[in-house]
Amino acid sequence: MPKRNKSKDNPYSLGFDDEKQTYTVEFVDNKKVIYKVEISEEVYQAFDKFELEDISRIHKFRKHIEHLEVYEETLNARMVDKPMAIEEVVEQKILMDNIKEIIDSLPDIQRRRLKKYYFDNKTLEEIAFEEKCSKVAVKYSINIALEKISQKFLNYDK
Repeated sequence: MPKRNKSKDNPYSLGFDDEKQTYTVEFVDNKKVIYKVEISEEVYQAFDKFELEDISRIHKFRKHIEHLEVYEETLNARMVDKPMAIEEVVEQKILMDNIKEIIDSLPDIQRRRLKKYYFDNKTLEEIAFEEKCSKVAVKYSINIALEKISQKFLNYDK
């Protein structure tokens, strides 16, 4: 019988007596008296199966549960969605305000088509159908709007 890691709550040990060719189970009672009892192969197999399942649970526990102290800094390091620094939040807000301002300064047709395409996730065909124009006209309007946005955005930094 191979030596196995067992749960501390497991009160018995399985064995095989080579001389007698019998299966045994060994346990200690509450008075610390050790008993060794012969058992049938079927009972041995049932105990063995239970012990293997118990060992499997122990391994899963050790694999998935941390036994270390957890500190705020270690939790922050493991976060999936890490919070942004206040400076980054402010920069992002300013950037978004600038983009909104630039989009709002576009001519009505370009602004409307750009918003439908990028924010409402409509296809060029859907926009053309809604506005009763060609797909090429919609694409042209959006391209011109993007050019204007990129030009204004580049000038914003200066």
